[in-house]
Amino acid sequence: MMLFRQLFDPTTSTYTYLIADSEAQEAILVDPVLEQVDRDRTLLTELGLTLKYCLETHIHADHITGTGQLREATGCEGIVPEHAQATCANRFIKDGEVLRIGGVTVEAIATPGHTDSHMAYLVNGTHLLTGDALFIRGCGRTDFQSGDPGTLYDSVTQRLFTLPDTTLVYPGHDYRGHTVSTIGEEKRWNPRFVGRDRKNFIQFMDALNLPNPQKMMEAVPANERCGRAVA
Repeated sequence: MMLFRQLFDPTTSTYTYLIADSEAQEAILVDPVLEQVDRDRTLLTELGLTLKYCLETHIHADHITGTGQLREATGCEGIVPEHAQATCANRFIKDGEVLRIGGVTVEAIATPGHTDSHMAYLVNGTHLLTGDALFIRGCGRTDFQSGDPGTLYDSVTQRLFTLPDTTLVYPGHDYRGHTVSTIGEEKRWNPRFVGRDRKNFIQFMDALNLPNPQKMMEAVPANERCGRAVA
């Protein structure tokens, strides 16, 4: 039986996801946050789960990953998307590759655009972890880390919006108190995409002029080392 938990870091508005097979007692953590490692380890212990993988959607700029500490504590594998700059990873996951824990499947779907190496993960065909490619009524920015708005538009419209409308959408962040949506909802109501063709989307994203994430200068290099700060 699949066990699925959505966990929140209020400082960076980051969602971490715990996916497990309760019979096999094995688990995956997606996008763990350094400051929440104790919370995550406590939950794993309480639920009687062995952490098998820490899985990243991308190299984050707004928080430092907890993968390094969790790997030292549990012996789990750290997995990042193919082509990501992370020399510390145990392995890289490719588009279409499937991770299995017990009877639970996690399929990688390449969704570049927010960064040049970004994956969404489809869990058991029903729960879609969209990372920063698609938010609830929004999407990730495209103005640094080799992001590209045209590429993001293609990723969302061709790889995610083609999934069944009932697919549950669980984003990497939310800043307005939303927790879950569906592909059908986002196709109908997401203002970044509704009524915009590729050209309009590029123009809109290029004009956002957003400030850099507060932790970007420390987070990106640390995450390229699986959470180890640069000395």
